[in-house]
Amino acid sequence: MKRATPEIVLEDRGTIPSWVLDHASFRRWAASAEFPETGQYGWLDGKVWVDLSMERDSRNLIKTECAIVLGGLAKKQRSGRFWCDRMLLTNLSAGLSTEPDGTFASWEALRDGRLRVVGGEPPDGIELVGTPDMVLEVVSRSSVRKDYDELPDLYFDAGIAEYWRIDSRSRDVRFDLLRRTATGYRAARDNAGWRKSGVFAAAFRLTQTTNPLGDPAYALDLR
Repeated sequence: MKRATPEIVLEDRGTIPSWVLDHASFRRWAASAEFPETGQYGWLDGKVWVDLSMERDSRNLIKTECAIVLGGLAKKQRSGRFWCDRMLLTNLSAGLSTEPDGTFASWEALRDGRLRVVGGEPPDGIELVGTPDMVLEVVSRSSVRKDYDELPDLYFDAGIAEYWRIDSRSRDVRFDLLRRTATGYRAARDNAGWRKSGVFAAAFRLTQTTNPLGDPAYALDLR
């Protein structure tokens, strides 16, 4: 008997089951043992987005630096929680399930239920559902369209106050701190490299230097 919808095989890394037809079934798949352990998968308003590319060193370094600085700042300020990548963020009204490179939610957002940690075995969760205060994406060669064309509208529809986008594909790293307005995201003013965040009540600057081996190194400064 022929399948109504073909099963999609992703090289040797797994398959997208034929029963993944809508947002709800994508979320069931993401919470199941069938969900691949490698690669990134998302549901972007009716599209299944798959990224199987290997991660570049510079992208990994930037993600690590942001996690150290923003996670440490949230702890110091006692302002909320910061999650690194591989945590699924879902917003039902926007038709969105994706794995940002970083996610921050204030304690207020978590107490009020604007963002909930669900699934898994308590106290662990496997999915963030709702609206965080901030998301981070570090652009890769395979995520350009997603990070520049798809996600801004979806993150806006999800009500997320700040979308941070860092692009290190060229020699000069680009840091966009996009703040939500009534009509869309607007880039925070660049003040000699510094960009002010309302979410963290601080200004940030991303600089690129070299390490003792002469390879690129990155620092997220704050004041």
